[in-house]
Amino acid sequence: MDPQTALFQQHRQRLFGLAYRMLGTPSDAEDVLHDAWLRWHAQDVDTLDDPEAWLVTVTTRLALDRLRRAKTERASYTGPWLPEPLVPDAEHPEAEIERSETLTLSFLLLLERLSPEERAAFLLHEMFDYSHAEAAAILGIGEDACRQRVHRAKARLREGRPRFSVDAKAQQRMLERFAAAMAKPSLESLRELFAEDAIAISDGGGVVRAILRPLHGADRLARLYMQIASNLRPHKYRYEMVTLNNAPALLMWVDGTLSSVTWVECDGERITAMHGLRHPGKLARVLAVTKSAGSASLH
Repeated sequence: MDPQTALFQQHRQRLFGLAYRMLGTPSDAEDVLHDAWLRWHAQDVDTLDDPEAWLVTVTTRLALDRLRRAKTERASYTGPWLPEPLVPDAEHPEAEIERSETLTLSFLLLLERLSPEERAAFLLHEMFDYSHAEAAAILGIGEDACRQRVHRAKARLREGRPRFSVDAKAQQRMLERFAAAMAKPSLESLRELFAEDAIAISDGGGVVRAILRPLHGADRLARLYMQIASNLRPHKYRYEMVTLNNAPALLMWVDGTLSSVTWVECDGERITAMHGLRHPGKLARVLAVTKSAGSASLH
């Protein structure tokens, strides 16, 4: 490996982590890194005082441009848009290395509340430990403007942040209870799973059946999953517990095909939010997780 390539690889994990948190999909983050690599390869590295700063700047600005386009596309997306999990594999060992709540799918979805500019400033300052002056230089804006973006971002995130912070074990228990209730469904058993103001969000992208807008309330969620359980009866299905983006998730297989990925937010006793990823294109990448040793089937 030549020195220039080795230097890029040395910073690759950090660059990918930044791009993925900016965009919410591994494929888009990979595209950004590919473009950054092409620019890096054409650059005379010997003229750079700080190669890492150059790489972070280029990666951030490429991700920012792509996120602006993605925001426009997501505005016309059919139904809710959910981020795509980062599956640990040979190409993305960082999915196993990182142990941060800022990598969870719920946090990535929370970041969608921010404008692209706020998201970039917030991530650089709060997640990647750049000072306001350093983040401003990366973004090509004034330090005061950067400080204001970070302030607005933190305020928006406080508004949308879940009221409860519960560890992964509690989330896994709630997913196990949900799988058990779906195996022997009744409105009462399903109703008991959800907080009164629980919400369900499903991403089918208009490709498969999914709720087209967030559904609110324990009664409505119980009826929804009762109907889903009824629709499953003629089929052979199973649940599988996995870890995605540092949090428990439940895979559902129907007639041998991955049908959904579900993760939850909870207060320790009740589910406060259900997130269901059903888009076949997004599920295709998750298939790799079935090879991981940490998964467990639930019958």
